[in-house]
Amino acid sequence: MKKVKGNIIDPLNRNIYPGEILIQNGRIKKIERMKSVPDHYILPGFVDSHIHIESSMLVPSRFAKLAVKHGTVATVSDPHEIANVCGLEGVEYMISDGNRVPLKFYFGAPSCVPATQFETAGDILSVKDIELLLDRDNIHYLAEMMNWPGVLDRDPEVMAKIKAALDRGKPVDGHAPGLKGEKAARYASAGISTDHECFTRKEAVDKLNEGMLIAIREGSAAKNFDALIDLLADYPGRIMFCSDDKHPDGLLRSHINELVSRTLKRGHKLFDTLHAACVLPVQHYNLSVGLLGEGDPADFIVVDHPSAMNVQQTWIDGKMVFGSGKVLFDVDPPEPINKFSSRLMNPDDFRFISGKTIQSVIVANDGELITGREELELPSVNGELIADPENDVLKIAVVNRYRREPPAVGFIKYFGIKNGAIASSVAHDSHNIIAVGSSDEAIAQAINLIMQNNGGISAVHGAKKDVLPLPVAGIMSTDAGETVALDYERLTHMSREMGSELNAPFMLISFMALLVIPSLKMSDKGLFDGEKFEFVEQ
Repeated sequence: MKKVKGNIIDPLNRNIYPGEILIQNGRIKKIERMKSVPDHYILPGFVDSHIHIESSMLVPSRFAKLAVKHGTVATVSDPHEIANVCGLEGVEYMISDGNRVPLKFYFGAPSCVPATQFETAGDILSVKDIELLLDRDNIHYLAEMMNWPGVLDRDPEVMAKIKAALDRGKPVDGHAPGLKGEKAARYASAGISTDHECFTRKEAVDKLNEGMLIAIREGSAAKNFDALIDLLADYPGRIMFCSDDKHPDGLLRSHINELVSRTLKRGHKLFDTLHAACVLPVQHYNLSVGLLGEGDPADFIVVDHPSAMNVQQTWIDGKMVFGSGKVLFDVDPPEPINKFSSRLMNPDDFRFISGKTIQSVIVANDGELITGREELELPSVNGELIADPENDVLKIAVVNRYRREPPAVGFIKYFGIKNGAIASSVAHDSHNIIAVGSSDEAIAQAINLIMQNNGGISAVHGAKKDVLPLPVAGIMSTDAGETVALDYERLTHMSREMGSELNAPFMLISFMALLVIPSLKMSDKGLFDGEKFEFVEQ
């Protein structure tokens, strides 16, 4: 029998007391009150209530080794990124690799593969596929329903997927950016119980008033913490925390622990904060994660003090998995799976010929998935429209990675690149290759680096070229998290050398193809209006 002593922080009964946890067969047999204990604190581990593990660019087993350092014991994980590339085989890959490590990955059935009919994905998950997934004990919910127009219109296929989850007693996650008022009410009335896409308080309140739970998101690109955190005081018990998308350099530094620390520094109550970070995800998704109750799985963390939340130990199922600054488990990397049609591109492939010099231009917003739209007059040379780096207007291109098709080309503002290009095969949700650059030559070179590696992120700055290969579905690496984070930071530094001042340029570029987030995005089939859900004439 194992024994762990400390000041017990009990979020269910909302008290703190000195105690000793007795652990037997991976569970808490008993908690005894003590008179004297070591000067540290024991509390339930943190749960990320919505994340795509793939966005860390790490396979689950590598992700786990970074996350446990920050006190994360479980994630509610939507595998739709790899499902959009590899279908059911991709979902199986994530589950299998996650099962090899102690961290508890709770995967959902991806509801939107492909995310829309306006892009090319690597596979399709039908209603029957969703039903078969939801029949399984290791699929815990229907993952984010991004097709909000389909929900509002009560599209039969969309509603059949929602019904499949509800009939099996499994929650349905939402994804409804910008919906308020009657639209938010209609979306919630379909049986959707959560949303992580709110970017204003008004939007979140409308959804809360319709019975939805709100996951406050603070990822590498979308950062909604400051706009939403004060909801915790007004709606205690209805708020969760999530990262949604966390790139490797960010995960190396922090995870949900950072949101807990920032929330407490804002003056919010400890037990309201822990309810959001630990309790509500476990209760809502019916997770087998302990909350420091007798008979619970022995999942908990040891921190120096609640005011700092510095994690000293992480325990999962009665085993210490992180302590004394070391991760206490390891596994060999899994073999990659992928789906990629490689071909080299020429600069001429990205020429933009048009009789219209005034074009709709995507306006990127640092730290936001939402984009703007401007109508700008672009420079023209012999009928060819070109980038205007001096005014921060660059070319954006998306290349179909699954079959040979002409690339889609447009223009984007506020990436800041003066000379060069960046590219990525991490491009939500279909993960075609996306690039932004100051010239056709640089864009072609950046895309070819990815083609030659069957996936990755790349940067080209003059004669300098660099790439981080992502051999698993073109979106993940099997290397150690620390190695991937360093490579990622090196490429980010290259983008800064080109003039970009974006907080996370590779994360931001990955969302420029996410059609379900307004306003203007780029599909492999063309420029797309995410509010009207139709292509834009170029």
